[in-house]
Amino acid sequence: MDPITPPLPGAPRTLDGRFRNNHRNDPHGGKSLLKFMRQMRAARWTRPTFERAPNDPGFLARNRAQTTFTWIGHATFLVQIGGLNVLTDPVLSNRTSPVRWAGPGRLAPLGLRFEELPRIDVVLVSHNHYDHLDDTSVRALARRDAPAFVVPLGLGAWFARRRIANVTELDWWKSTVVRGLRVHGVPAQHFSGRGLRDRNRSLWCGFVYERAGQRHYFAGDTGYGPDFADIRKRFASIDVAMIPIGAYDPRDFMRPVHVDPEEAVRIHRDVGSKLSLGMHWGTFRLTLEPMDEPPRRLAAALASAGIAPESFRVLAHGETLPIPDTP
Repeated sequence: MDPITPPLPGAPRTLDGRFRNNHRNDPHGGKSLLKFMRQMRAARWTRPTFERAPNDPGFLARNRAQTTFTWIGHATFLVQIGGLNVLTDPVLSNRTSPVRWAGPGRLAPLGLRFEELPRIDVVLVSHNHYDHLDDTSVRALARRDAPAFVVPLGLGAWFARRRIANVTELDWWKSTVVRGLRVHGVPAQHFSGRGLRDRNRSLWCGFVYERAGQRHYFAGDTGYGPDFADIRKRFASIDVAMIPIGAYDPRDFMRPVHVDPEEAVRIHRDVGSKLSLGMHWGTFRLTLEPMDEPPRRLAAALASAGIAPESFRVLAHGETLPIPDTP
């Protein structure tokens, strides 16, 4: 791996202790939020049909050698690396909402049902928005598997209230080792909050993690900015990156917090990823673009940038991608 480098400062804060982004802190609320909500209610849209890819839960349960990525949907991946099962932003419920009877519903098949998941060793949670941190899914995982949770700074209290132990909080540029997985918290351009009073009281982040000679990057939820070039300076080699490609329109409202496919390609280049996988699209209707548009725009952006399409792939819901061993 890379030589040890000097420590970097963590996430900045306001005078009242709320977290801030490094480079852009647009309010992303108030009148602009009301305008966006009106646009969402008025917009006509067509529900696309997404097929669930065939997979083999039996193989995933037995596998201890092959590195694999299975896209479960939205920002939820099952990653198998060095004999560990790692789950990112676990959302296995039918809605991303504080209540079960309202809020954005799942519009694509769940790539793996809960009972099909192998025993989970480590869970990475990028931030506390409902489409990335689901109460029901987290409680079920804690009961069945008692995994180690790695979360951003300030989010541990949410788990403590649910009597979920083995939770490690990370600031930006800080590291930990859980179950033999080395995990680094890295900056993202976003915000946090699950209610009216907790805006930015807990941090948001991406993760770089390492095991068995491999290094992966999970971007979480993010807008575009200089943070990604900084990540490459810190981690010169990324084998696989999971990068959001959806939930980007209207741009005047979403640009500060969600990248579009063209910006996703820039992140792919900025972090120096050998292979990137698209996420955060085609599962919940959260924004105005057609739900099946992101892969088409990604393909066009890759062609325009002269990047081979196999360098930045989009998996079907439930698809498992084996990764060759690092030489």
